[in-house]
Amino acid sequence: MGPSLYDELGEDFFRRLVHGFYEQVKTDDLLGPMYPADDWEGAENRLRWFLVQYWGGPHTFQAERGRPMLRKRHFPFSIGMPEAERWLELMERSFAQFGEEELPVDARAQLWNHMQRVAYMMINRQ
Repeated sequence: MGPSLYDELGEDFFRRLVHGFYEQVKTDDLLGPMYPADDWEGAENRLRWFLVQYWGGPHTFQAERGRPMLRKRHFPFSIGMPEAERWLELMERSFAQFGEEELPVDARAQLWNHMQRVAYMMINRQ
């Protein structure tokens, strides 16, 4: 088995991706209100830890938060197709900061496929 995507891209990639995403969420009319205004750093950490662990990096998420259980953790929030699509829109904008040298086409495709699957899996209302 070769190097993980985490090994290939590095911690800084995930830090920048998640930070770019949350910089948009803070002012987003649809997603912003779902987050506690006093815990942006915590929200960034949790998503970064999750992505890093999922893609082969340190298991900080599990050490700090336990098993991911994403649907259960997101169930208190009303998430429909508009929220899932907005989440993907903001994440796609964050992806745009990376050129092909920093984020090769195959890695981008793997990450984006995962982002889409997770965003749609979180939908819990019509």
